[in-house]
Amino acid sequence: MSRYRPPTTPGSKYITPDGARRLREELDRLWREERPRVTAAVAEAAAQGDRSENAEYTYGKKRLHEIDRRVRFLRKRLEGMTVVDAQSGRRDPGRVYFGAWVQVESDAGERRWYRVVGPDEFDMAEGYVSMDSPLGRALLGKRLDEEAWVALPGAQQRLTVLAVSYAPPR
Repeated sequence: MSRYRPPTTPGSKYITPDGARRLREELDRLWREERPRVTAAVAEAAAQGDRSENAEYTYGKKRLHEIDRRVRFLRKRLEGMTVVDAQSGRRDPGRVYFGAWVQVESDAGERRWYRVVGPDEFDMAEGYVSMDSPLGRALLGKRLDEEAWVALPGAQQRLTVLAVSYAPPR
């Protein structure tokens, strides 16, 4: 059995202003608060002597590696991002573009609101869906009353676009 893992395909490089702000805040918190605190704890644990049997030192070093890996990822990701403000430059307010809030209805009559966002922010709030996901790809470009077909495991689901908004729904 091989340890080889194929490289993951990078997601789209688009993000909303709120998403970019959240990622910058996470980067700042990790770099200015969390990393210095963990570094001090590791130094304190190292001063206690034998490091090979010191669990605080071992787990502190692991946490430090996790923080550094996340900081590298965030810096690299934010460097190549394109911040897209959904409020400005809209061509057609009745069409689903990046950053839009979309109300859809399933064949079963269930209504839900979704916001189409970039892959780095889809899990930050309920109802956010990545533009790279099957649902996001199906919704992009649709107009009011158009149908979107979403591929589900073993089936296709039809959704009808009921509303498109570029401000949070009430």
